[in-house]
Amino acid sequence: MSDVVVLGIDPGFTGALAVLGYTADPLVYDAPVLEVASARGTRREPDLPRMSRLLQQFEQYPRVHVFIERVHAMPESSARAAFAFGHGFGAWEGIAVALGYALTRVEPARWKGAMMDGMGKEKDAARLRAAMLFPSVAHLFARRCDDGRAEALLIAEYGRRSLREAHSGDA
Repeated sequence: MSDVVVLGIDPGFTGALAVLGYTADPLVYDAPVLEVASARGTRREPDLPRMSRLLQQFEQYPRVHVFIERVHAMPESSARAAFAFGHGFGAWEGIAVALGYALTRVEPARWKGAMMDGMGKEKDAARLRAAMLFPSVAHLFARRCDDGRAEALLIAEYGRRSLREAHSGDA
C-alpha cells in the first residue's frame, strides 16, 4: 500500500491535516482558520480556500485516501459552537470528495483504541504516542496545544494500517 497517500484529519479549529506516504517524513499542517469580525467580537471559521489548496496538492497522486475523525456535538457545546465545528468537518469532507479522494469517517473510539496502545485517551497521551511513533517530527507535538496535530497524525497512521490490513486480506 505504499502507493497510497494517506491523509488524516482532526477537523476541529485546533485540529490539523497529517500526510503519510507523500514524503519520507510525515507532513502536518494546522487547520486553516480565519478570525472574522462579528457583532459579538471575533469568531473563528474554516478558511475554505486554504483548506482546498492544502488538499489539492495531492491531486497528482493516483491514490489518495482521507481518514477524517467523525465528530459529534458535545453536550456542553453551545449551538453556535456545534454548528461551527460541524462546518469545518463538512468543509474538509466536501473538498476531499470533490477532489475524488477516497474518504473514510472514523469514530474517535475506534482510532484511539487502535493507536493509543493502552496509553489513555487524553490529549497529552496522543502527543506522547505520536512522538513515539514518529520521532523525526516529535517537535511538532511539544506544546500542549499541539494535540490536534498529534491526533491528525495518529488518524493518518490508523488509516495507513487499516489499508494495509485490508490489502493483505485481498492476497
